[in-house]
Order: sequence, then C-alpha cells, then structure tokens
Amino acid sequence: MDSAFAHALLRRANDGEIGPTVRIAQPAEPAIAFGRLDVRATGFPLAVARSRALGFGPVIRASGGRAAAYTRQTVLLDHVAPDDRPGEAMRRRFVEFSSMLAGVLTGLGVDARVGQVPGEFCPGEFSVNARGVAKVVGTAQRVVRSAWLFSAVIVVDGADELQALLSGVYASLGLAFESRSVGSLAQESHLAGTPRVTVQQVREALAAGYGALANAEPAELDQQTLARAHQLLDEHRVDPAVSTTGVDRPVDSRS
Repeated sequence: MDSAFAHALLRRANDGEIGPTVRIAQPAEPAIAFGRLDVRATGFPLAVARSRALGFGPVIRASGGRAAAYTRQTVLLDHVAPDDRPGEAMRRRFVEFSSMLAGVLTGLGVDARVGQVPGEFCPGEFSVNARGVAKVVGTAQRVVRSAWLFSAVIVVDGADELQALLSGVYASLGLAFESRSVGSLAQESHLAGTPRVTVQQVREALAAGYGALANAEPAELDQQTLARAHQLLDEHRVDPAVSTTGVDRPVDSRS
C-alpha cells in the first residue's frame, strides 16, 4: 500500500484531481521496493527470496531508481504535483528538495550533506548523507504526462538490519554495494552524543520544513486516494510464487 499510495497520488495529480500534495508516513512493516530495472535482472528471483527470508516483503516501487529498503524505523515521503511539462524541472526539484531535506536533518543535529557516497544503495547525485560517509536519505523521481512524483526514504534507525538485507539483494542483482555506506539518524545521534532522533521528530520536522517551503497545510487522507491506491495494488505486488528458479514473472509497474 505504501507504493500504491504514492502511485495513486501521482495518478490523481496527473488527472487534475488534486493539487500539490505531500505524504509523510511511517511504513506499516519492513519492505524492499524494487525498481523496474531490478525486476528485469536475472538475479531478481534470488533477490526476492533473500528479502523474504529476512522478513522484508518485496514490492515494486512507484518512483525510479534501484532497490531501496525500509523498516518501521524509516520515514517515507512522497510529493506530487500536476505539471504540464514535468520533465523540464527535474534537476531543479532534486536540488531544491534534497537541500530542504538536508536542512531538516541539520536542524535535528545531523551533519547532513547532499551527495553520493561510495557503494550506496540506489546511488544518486542527490542522496543525503551524514558526514560525507553514510547515506541516510534516498531520493527518486518519476514523471508522467502531466505530473511528477518526488520520493524520499529517510533511515531513522535500523541501519544494521538494512545493511544485512541490501548486501544480499545487491549481490543477487549483480550491483556494487558497500554495507557500511548505509547510515541512520540514530547512529549519528549516538556519535554526536545527543538524544536519539525518533521517527516522530523526523515526521514533525519534515512537516515544518514543507510548511516553510511551500506554505503547506495539514490534511487527512481522502477516500478517493485510498480507493485509487487499492485499484493500483496489483501493479506493485511481486507474485508470491517468484522463486530462485526464475520461472515466475513478477508484475511490473506501468505509467
């Protein structure tokens, strides 16, 4: 449902049913969100099997990029907006929103910087790292005909769990990965000798950051978005029968 919610918001923005909208959420359970390139990799069934063995449900992500994982100690952010030319300002959005995220984390006592670190998961120029050595936020985008989606995964705690999972997954997919590149805000708090950052603090800080950036106001999840998410669920499911034999074919997402 987390992936389906992001997709539903994007579809509704594309159809002109909603304006700019931001969703800030705590995942209901551990999951690993695979990109469409991951789904096509020969090692995808093995990656799925390894994920399930560690208690992470495999899903197909709504945004671009490679595999990214999350636990209940993670915060998910999805930002959509209608746009007649969604591809034109993609880089500007990355710059603006990644900088905002780094500023929010700096306000929580983290030495946050925008930029890629060696061996990170879902590598990208606009990741947010701590101290230049550990990735704590992954960012991604997706554009459709008349809207865009900017997504972020903020790792609050549980870095050890994610390191173990992603090491196996990225090896299965044949992708480079350094487990020590995965950090967390809790680790950074410990290193700095400050109180442990919590999921609630991050959610509140993000809401305040978006309020300052775009005069955002709180809103409840509406029934139309919920219904659209249910309609899109199958586009984000990985068939339970996918195994290391590679015989079964997962469902891929479509624009």
